[in-house]
Amino acid sequence: MVGHLESVVIDCPDPRSLAAFYVELLQMKVRNDTENNRWVVISDERRKIAFQQAPDLRAPEWPDPERPQQFHLDVLVDDIDAAEATALALGAKRLPGEGDGFRVYADPVGHPFCLVTGPA
Repeated sequence: MVGHLESVVIDCPDPRSLAAFYVELLQMKVRNDTENNRWVVISDERRKIAFQQAPDLRAPEWPDPERPQQFHLDVLVDDIDAAEATALALGAKRLPGEGDGFRVYADPVGHPFCLVTGPA
């Protein structure tokens, strides 16, 4: 083994704004927020996500292969309908694509993520 995963880092134009979306979606807390809004870290007891400022981000366009998803998060939920309502109220957008136990969304910046009801 070379090392352990420290965190997932997501590029975005406004780290505070996108971190706030994921704080609510994942019930995490802000752990580090730089004065200049270039780097924000959220976490719970086991996981950490960092948001890094990328002013010229070329956001993905699901499912356009010219602007691929780049990465995505699977968010495990108990009730996908209730989770969808909350995610949409927080600013998520429903995207084409779903299957047995998952649905695809975009966060407010356009990064795809899935709500899943089974093992990811």
